[in-house]
Amino acid sequence: MTQVVSQGPQLDSNGLRQALRIAGGCTIGFAISKLMNWPNGIFFTVYPMLLLGMVPTLSRGVINQFIASAAFSAFIVLVIQGLFSHLPVVMTLLVFGIFCFLFHKMSSGSAFLFGALGVVSLSIQLHFLSYVDQGSSIYPLILSNGLAILLTVIIAAIMHGVFPDVTARPGRVMPAKPKESIRHEVLLCASVATLSFVVFQVLDLQDSISAQAASVLILFSLCWKAAGMAGWQRAIGTLIGCNAALLSQLFLYNHSDFLLFPVAILWILSFVFARFHILGGGIPGIGFGVLTTFGILFGQSLGPGQDLIYSALYRFSSVSVAIILSLCAVYVMHHLLNRFSATRHHTFD
Repeated sequence: MTQVVSQGPQLDSNGLRQALRIAGGCTIGFAISKLMNWPNGIFFTVYPMLLLGMVPTLSRGVINQFIASAAFSAFIVLVIQGLFSHLPVVMTLLVFGIFCFLFHKMSSGSAFLFGALGVVSLSIQLHFLSYVDQGSSIYPLILSNGLAILLTVIIAAIMHGVFPDVTARPGRVMPAKPKESIRHEVLLCASVATLSFVVFQVLDLQDSISAQAASVLILFSLCWKAAGMAGWQRAIGTLIGCNAALLSQLFLYNHSDFLLFPVAILWILSFVFARFHILGGGIPGIGFGVLTTFGILFGQSLGPGQDLIYSALYRFSSVSVAIILSLCAVYVMHHLLNRFSATRHHTFD
């Protein structure tokens, strides 16, 4: 009698090389930012995860969208800070219009990467920007973001050169959507993203960048039916990522000053969960949530004399609350927009 032993899913050759690219890319970005003592290490750690994790291939179009998102975000931040920082209502309306533009790029599929990176970059910079006082400047923030974008492109090119795909990947075809669905997704996502921006400013949540980013990342699914699953996966990914960061702190103990230790741990964690992300189809899910969770914690909260314990515990609690409230807002907007034929989504029952 033959006995069939079931095996778990395995990475193919292309998947293995993509996992190596993700792990190597974010680790190199993290190490360089810490060696150079650059501020806002979150950009240098998370951006390689986004570029190498969301896009399995590197082309001129991908690079152009990535660089254009940095230039666009920097321009918008300078305009908002210089002209409208003293007019909160006007600034909020302007932010809503910008989010509409970026989510339209994502929903229509004409420049999904540009829109996705623009939403993340702009949300993070606007969050940090609102806490810049008269004694500080916004230029280090903008320069850090721009430098991280350029460094990420260089790192991605090196990773693709060192770990190239073995076989050609089939191109992704974006499904056609009716105009009503595009309007629905743009208005829904832009409204929730703007509401998140306003709430985090009114409540003065300066240390909650992780929660603010999570409230935006779940909008990448663009509609209510997918956002519910995305929110659940994001919460699970955050829980696993925070526990992975706590486990890392146990290994690091008080030796985080020695850069080789956190670099080695970051590479191991990134490779393990990059594999999980790729086996899940390479779309933003639990694996991607884990990656970005400890990527943010390592990039923003780990340094000489710092540890991850408080940041990890606070991050999970704040992210859980942010996801629940964001999903409530998505649910309300979804049903409100479906009342009108001009903004009715194609998944409407």
